[in-house]
Amino acid sequence: MKSIKILLFLLITFQLGAFAQKKSEEVFVDPDSSGVVANKLLPTTSPLLLFDEQSKKDKKKKDKKKIRKNIYFGEKTRKGRTRQALRDQVQYTIFNYTLEQKTVDPYIRDIYWFDQKDKLVRSKDFDASKGVLLHGPYEKYLNETVIEKGMFYYGTKHGTWLTFDAKSVLIDKGHYYEGWPKDSRTTYYDETNKEIEKITPVEYELKEGNFYHFYENGQAAVIGEYKYGEKVGIWTEYWDTKNTTAIRKREIQYQEEPFTKKFRPYIRAEWDKDGNLIYRNLASN
Repeated sequence: MKSIKILLFLLITFQLGAFAQKKSEEVFVDPDSSGVVANKLLPTTSPLLLFDEQSKKDKKKKDKKKIRKNIYFGEKTRKGRTRQALRDQVQYTIFNYTLEQKTVDPYIRDIYWFDQKDKLVRSKDFDASKGVLLHGPYEKYLNETVIEKGMFYYGTKHGTWLTFDAKSVLIDKGHYYEGWPKDSRTTYYDETNKEIEKITPVEYELKEGNFYHFYENGQAAVIGEYKYGEKVGIWTEYWDTKNTTAIRKREIQYQEEPFTKKFRPYIRAEWDKDGNLIYRNLASN
């Protein structure tokens, strides 16, 4: 009888182990198994950016034609508010938002939106099913003191932004055009036709934001991010597929935060022109 119980115990243990292993295999998805990625990572229409001076002037004239309550840049908005207790202080924001289902510019790093479920203003991973884009004036308060103010244009910082300390002393001033710092630089393959080669985001003479390098056909060749002049996160190179699809060529892992001591960049993974994985750094798993 004792031996039968032992056999039953071993059989049940083996079956549970096999089930758990199968379950684990079903859940795990290898992000490097294929280099083929969504086309949204490789927009084929180059942005106007802040470098198109004539477009800026035309837009400014159009915006000045009508000034109506809660209408900004020709778009009707609604007011929103958040409140958060911080020890013995209260921080709250007053903002406007739009219900317009506008396509978010894939070139811009920071897209600000109001998460209607969690009642928070976020700057990453905009999801139209969960929230709405900030659009119009924005103010952040600490108790009764304004500590930040500016204007949003469909989720992007636009115009002059001011930051103050708790004593209302100005500590920062930024200038933006639809999400791009105004000091950003662009180079062209053909300046007459505005065929962009590289977009380098610059803020206060330091590279800050998303960097793009394009092939001559407008497809992205390299995408990466700068913080305080340093490369951070994963920089991705793409094969030139003539805009038929988006296939990763190589990913290079840089420090997650700037000025990380003793960190050495390394190749995380590589793929061939068909999207087949040909190399992966196992240390990145």
